[in-house]
Amino acid sequence: MLIGELSRRTGVSARLLRYYEEQGLLGTRRDANGYRTYSNDAVVTVRQIRALLAAGLSTDVIRTVLPCANGDQPKLDMCPQLVRTLTDELAAMDGRIDTLRQARGTLAAYLPES
Repeated sequence: MLIGELSRRTGVSARLLRYYEEQGLLGTRRDANGYRTYSNDAVVTVRQIRALLAAGLSTDVIRTVLPCANGDQPKLDMCPQLVRTLTDELAAMDGRIDTLRQARGTLAAYLPES
């Protein structure tokens, strides 16, 4: 399928699909005329990418996680390396949440008590 059809079927812009390709997340081939052509599996792959992005993963991490994803709302085949990767990502996310909570407390302290 062409990029326009993939965009229509997934609700993801063609520009974003090209970005996923550039990041190594979405495979494509070029026809003789230079047009990108995607397999029917690309629809599921795009849905997996979107779900993993919604989970807070970066495209770099998704590149390593994607081969372990199955289905539209991906279920992950948990190998030891994937468990380590997701555990590290969760710890980093917890750290960012703690930092935001501290910043919020500092900012709230500037406001007069109600």
